[in-house]
Amino acid sequence: MAGAERADKAQSWAYTEELVVESEAATTARERAAEFGIEAISPATGALLRALAATAAAKHVVEIGTGTGVSGVWLLEGMAGDGVLTTIDIEVEYQREARTAFAAAGVATSRTRTIAGRALEVLPRLADGSYDLVLLDTEVGDLSDLVVQAKRLLRSGGTLAITRALWFDRVADPARRDADTVAVRELVRALHQDEDFFVSLVPTGGGLLLAVLR
Repeated sequence: MAGAERADKAQSWAYTEELVVESEAATTARERAAEFGIEAISPATGALLRALAATAAAKHVVEIGTGTGVSGVWLLEGMAGDGVLTTIDIEVEYQREARTAFAAAGVATSRTRTIAGRALEVLPRLADGSYDLVLLDTEVGDLSDLVVQAKRLLRSGGTLAITRALWFDRVADPARRDADTVAVRELVRALHQDEDFFVSLVPTGGGLLLAVLR
């Protein structure tokens, strides 16, 4: 029975991914991401981020890891009509692609602010308690420090979202002890124990950790 239940669960997860209809702008950005070797968020993850942005009527969102604009397009679809997405990436070429994706999605240039640079150097310049949502879609190395910055930036009731929180399905397997898996596992545990957040780990895409600041 357990094996059958696992098979049903896998089928259900696959269904949630296949059910989503992605915009042409996001699909094109996804294709460009593949050409650059970037792992973009899944369509179901994008749909969830869009829903979160829409629920909050988000006007101020920060994204770490612009990529070619896949997640940005999804977020902007859900944000308030006058909302501004601040997106940070160290790769200028990626951000050029993202701006193309935003334009293809019909987003006014005034609604996006692309900043090229290392996130830990950029974020301290942003205002405390001013953001509805902070998305961390980046490598493992700086995640713990980025969470500290994100917590400072969020308003009360704001949401921190972290992609790949199941780290290629390794986090749930205690036998996986490589450095990146252990780092993500410990971060997930630490956020669950942080009394300043309400936390949920959603198995969409590569796993999306959501932490709402109390």
